[in-house]
Amino acid sequence: MTLPDASSGAAPHHRALESLYSSAPVNALFDSQLKIVGEGQTRIEFVVTEAAYHAAGAAHGTIYFKMLDDAAFYAANTLVTDRFLLTTSFNLHFTKPVRVGKVFAEGRWVSGKRRVLVAESRLIDFEGDEIGRGTGTFMRSRIALSSLPGYRSNAG
Repeated sequence: MTLPDASSGAAPHHRALESLYSSAPVNALFDSQLKIVGEGQTRIEFVVTEAAYHAAGAAHGTIYFKMLDDAAFYAANTLVTDRFLLTTSFNLHFTKPVRVGKVFAEGRWVSGKRRVLVAESRLIDFEGDEIGRGTGTFMRSRIALSSLPGYRSNAG
């Protein structure tokens, strides 16, 4: 496993992960943008519309999972520069309904650097309230990041 080295700079890896996020076909369904804040830290800004609502007039839980998982996943993958990680488990807690508007998902690496990594994330609504929280476990896959077109073209 290769970890980002401060002397060589992790910026190219971080920009390549941001590009990988935006190149994923599923992200065409969401008005969202990933920003790697630093090693082990991410922020996703996204907009919730009524298209994501369930029958009772608030965003369906898939929005919570998608954004919490992505924020935690990419926070963990900042520490692994050679392999794509896979989510092996994710626990989430809903604390407030998500309605129309801008929402932020913040991810933070917690532990592990070898085979399994743990990261947590939280959702913050446009009023500054926490609306959800999650913790994920991520495992190194056999998929080389350099083999993924969205990553490869931006890794520097």
